[in-house]
Amino acid sequence: MNMEMDVNYLLHRQQMSLIRAQSSRSDKGRDAYQSLARSYTDRIDAYRRENERLIIRAH
Repeated sequence: MNMEMDVNYLLHRQQMSLIRAQSSRSDKGRDAYQSLARSYTDRIDAYRRENERLIIRAH
């Protein structure tokens, strides 16, 4: 993941996708937004793992 990516942006997009999934009137729409939320979750997790490595190396 590009370390220049703002994790707050990813968190915001994840939350918005979850909100839209919850309010979606169709199963197809709900599935699409849930898929987007999972994608953002994966990117957030990758960001956190990378930062963990940086913190461990710094100590």
